[in-house]
Amino acid sequence: MSEKQHVFSEIDIERERKEILNAFKGLLRATKDRSREDTRMIRKAFDVAVDAHKDMRRKSGEPYIYHPIAVARICAEEMGLGATAITCALLHDTVEDTHITLQDVEDLFGAKVRLIIDGLTKIPEVFDENASIQAENFRKMILTISDDIRVVLIKLADRLHNMRTLGSMRADKQLKIASETKFLYAPLAHRLGLYSIKSELEDLAMMYSEPEVYAKIDSALKSTKDVRNRFIRQFSQPIKEALLHEGYIFDIKARTKSISSIWRKMNTKGVPFEEVYDVFAVRIIVETPAELEKPDCWRIYSIVTDFYQPSPDRLRDWISTPRANGYESLHTTVMSPQGKWVEVQIRSKRMDEIAEKGLAAHYKYKESNSEESKFDRWITEIRDLLENPDSNAMDFVNEFKANLFVDEIYVFTPKGELRVLPNGSTILDFAYDIHTDIGDKCIGAKVNNRLVPLSYQLLNGDQLEIITSSKQKPHEDWLRFVFSARAKQKIKSSLNEGRKAIALDGKEILERKFKQHNIRFTSENITFLESYFGMPSGTELYFRIAKGKIDLSKLRDIENVHGILQLEKKGKTIPKDRHEKVVNSKINKKEDTIIIGEDFKNIQYQIAKCCNPIPGDEVFGFITISEGVKIHRNNCPNAEHLMSKMEYRCIKARWKSQELVERVAAILIKGIDSLGLVNKLTEIISTQHNVNMKSISFETDDGIFEGRIKVLVYDTEHLEQLMSKFEQVEGVQRVTRWDMDVNETH
Repeated sequence: MSEKQHVFSEIDIERERKEILNAFKGLLRATKDRSREDTRMIRKAFDVAVDAHKDMRRKSGEPYIYHPIAVARICAEEMGLGATAITCALLHDTVEDTHITLQDVEDLFGAKVRLIIDGLTKIPEVFDENASIQAENFRKMILTISDDIRVVLIKLADRLHNMRTLGSMRADKQLKIASETKFLYAPLAHRLGLYSIKSELEDLAMMYSEPEVYAKIDSALKSTKDVRNRFIRQFSQPIKEALLHEGYIFDIKARTKSISSIWRKMNTKGVPFEEVYDVFAVRIIVETPAELEKPDCWRIYSIVTDFYQPSPDRLRDWISTPRANGYESLHTTVMSPQGKWVEVQIRSKRMDEIAEKGLAAHYKYKESNSEESKFDRWITEIRDLLENPDSNAMDFVNEFKANLFVDEIYVFTPKGELRVLPNGSTILDFAYDIHTDIGDKCIGAKVNNRLVPLSYQLLNGDQLEIITSSKQKPHEDWLRFVFSARAKQKIKSSLNEGRKAIALDGKEILERKFKQHNIRFTSENITFLESYFGMPSGTELYFRIAKGKIDLSKLRDIENVHGILQLEKKGKTIPKDRHEKVVNSKINKKEDTIIIGEDFKNIQYQIAKCCNPIPGDEVFGFITISEGVKIHRNNCPNAEHLMSKMEYRCIKARWKSQELVERVAAILIKGIDSLGLVNKLTEIISTQHNVNMKSISFETDDGIFEGRIKVLVYDTEHLEQLMSKFEQVEGVQRVTRWDMDVNETH
């Protein structure tokens, strides 16, 4: 390198360094309400990212660090996220692309930042050549909603910046990235309430997927801009004067419709650009306290309609009933003196911030609203969708997407409670929205006091009373009657549980048949039968056997013809479970009852650790595979699973009334922390007659304490006396039995 080139290179690097620093200063200016500690954390993240990415460049040739700074700025400026999210945005590519590890991140920034970075690192690009892998990757991303919603928000910011800088990519890459953005990222931004980001993502996707149409509409918008601005000034003037006269503090803005939504309107209505009447909307944003928001918005509506005639069928009241993603606004369409329809949106400053910044603003204002928000309900639905790990990934993506861009209807319970459902919902959707058990047992409903079938499609304003029957079970046909992803998932889950229960019976039938024919019950033999009968899995094989669809009388013929089924060795028969066979042969499950404290047919029994029953508790016995019989409380966390799935292993049990043996019971105490609270609780234990403490542990978090105490007591009466005394201590809010090991295996 010549001396001249060397000097130029140094100047170039110095210039880049200054530009990077300026970009970072711009990020800091965009970060609102930050403390000194926040500034230090963001600065440290910037320093770590700059060093980690120092040798990396983007496709455009610019230093890579510009990308994380830009993503962080979107998080700060356009989403209103705080210091933690900004820190994570700066670091979002370090673990995946550089020498930095997750442990480094935790050591430098703590566990919360690590969790978010881990979530971002786990999400690969959503789309690749294989459709099922694309779907699985998207499913992974949505899983992170349950961990920390900021993972998905930062991923959206990352996608937005990639779309803004897509020009440096190859044409085929541009088309691929634009397609996936339109397919999933834009609807996701919409559902998270990020309207401006959603519109920009759609417009940028259209710029690459339909460049000619995009350019044509863009040109038409630019050429009509001056005329439009003049019209808006004239239209707004009388409203502005009236609002000033009334003493309102307000702002009037004109919002031009996005190019992609104009194109959508042209397509759906079959009209040219000139005939799209709502190319723009006038937005009135009023500064008003929370308790006056609703009356003030309606008062402004009244002022607007004093000047301009409203269209009665174009009024949308999303203040009384906000949309599922938290959007609140009053929309009306009025006729201007020039004979043009104009959409007017009226909202408070708080509503506008939620509309623009979506989720982040929603949480900022959440504390002032004790009601569970519509958005929180949507997050709950997503968790419900993710509950079933067996569900097909492509089905998941399709159902999730169907729930993103859907209109809503408003219906009422018999007591007048409002429920928001996707447009197209039926009786079953409503039933499952109330509770899974109500959905599973639903046989019909009364809508507005009229009896209707399960397939009835709900209308806005319907009032429903669900009719249930304890004998009802979900049917395969129900999947045709439901619209919401939540209901579909619940029905599939119930059907799968039903099939699994029937399959267990089928498995027992096959075991008995194998024993009759002296055939070993091995995985090789099961696999052979699956193949022989053309079954996709063992569960399906067992299910068909239970339903009598597979003829097992020919097992010996199959063995004789194919010589493949492995027989038991003569004289050395090895049962699948020697212990279980011995126990089962001694027990008559219908007649026998274990009396706890007395010998039971020389069969070992013990107290289950998951629920620690004590005398006085209603109990049952469960025959385990290798540890004899375990005694569980009837309300043990595992009881429902054991009784419903493996009822054939359950046996009656009761306590020997005269027996006095100390047993461990665990108590969970929650409340408000105060000085000397632990001393008061331990004092109660020490003064309570015949109670010994085994262990005690307390944790406090922001003034809320949680204590776990293990004590030795004789029976439930003994335990309840102690718990009653704990409840009387000032500051204690809740005292319950604590199940020490819910996940005990059997």
